[in-house]
Amino acid sequence: MSAIIIDGKAIANTVCQRVEKQVKEFKQQIGREPGLAVIQVGEDPASQIYVCNKRVRCRELGILSFALDLPANTTEADLLALVEKLNCDPQVDGILVQLPLPKQISADKIIRAIDPGKDVDGFHPYNMGSLFIGNPRLVPCTPLGIMELIYSTGVDIKGKKAVIVGRSNIVGKPITMLLLQEHATVTLCHSRTQDLAAECRTADILVVAVGQKFCVPGDWIKPQAIVIDVGMNRDESGLCGDVAFQQAKERAAFITPVPGGVGPTTIAMLMSNTLKAAQLREGRKQA
Repeated sequence: MSAIIIDGKAIANTVCQRVEKQVKEFKQQIGREPGLAVIQVGEDPASQIYVCNKRVRCRELGILSFALDLPANTTEADLLALVEKLNCDPQVDGILVQLPLPKQISADKIIRAIDPGKDVDGFHPYNMGSLFIGNPRLVPCTPLGIMELIYSTGVDIKGKKAVIVGRSNIVGKPITMLLLQEHATVTLCHSRTQDLAAECRTADILVVAVGQKFCVPGDWIKPQAIVIDVGMNRDESGLCGDVAFQQAKERAAFITPVPGGVGPTTIAMLMSNTLKAAQLREGRKQA
């Protein structure tokens, strides 16, 4: 029996409907829209698609969108100055700097320069630290979206064995903490893990975020597992994930497709984070 395909687009739409309703309430109470500034440096084709999708969602949900497109030769000092200006702008609740950045700019310096209260990507050390001590504020969007996908299955996470493949700050580490907070037993695997296949075969919940086409074969999937494929790779036939989808879906209970799985929920959670940042900022003003 084939796995149930987790519809990321439908789940993202549900999240966005909730956000749209709350944005209207925020505007009625505060008298303005939440504001999101998205900075893109250069013309990376994939980044342009992501940025365009984010701006479209802002318009749909009533979030004020600030589009800041900079040339590829922008200096680090100029980008830092822009970030500082946005930190002080009362109309801007969220700041997102689209990665990757050109080689002359340190992504780490830029992330650290963003006001943690406006860091809707959740990458600032303050927000990462808050997540790791169990007091999350603004959490990275892809892991938040992954949790929505897992919740949609109706499976109780408590006590389940979760295996994460990939230890990035963007996905692997934060999703580890979010699953721990839901009382899963979590193993975080990486390029030095011995017998990765054996680890994957123990997973009730398997999250793969490596960026290598079909690096997890179908026979690594535990029967009736939940499989979340974060990979986005391009080959001659189009986009594909890190998991060998056709084989894996014959063993899993639930599985995300690529595209149409994690991607839409990531953007939805960015919208949710922007609203949350606005609510937190206004809450501090009123306190």
